[in-house]
Amino acid sequence: MAYVISDDCISCGTCEGECPAGAISEGDGKYEIDADTCMDCGSCAGACPAGAISQE
Repeated sequence: MAYVISDDCISCGTCEGECPAGAISEGDGKYEIDADTCMDCGSCAGACPAGAISQE
């Protein structure tokens, strides 16, 4: 089950740097996680200062 980024994202980019799979990229207004690339490790969720990342 992949992680997802909610509309609470503040577009800081912290999560992108924490993702070992490179599954996170800047989207339109917020960052996005590619579900097919996500390894379900949770590194991004732990790094998010806004608490905007959770399991799908």
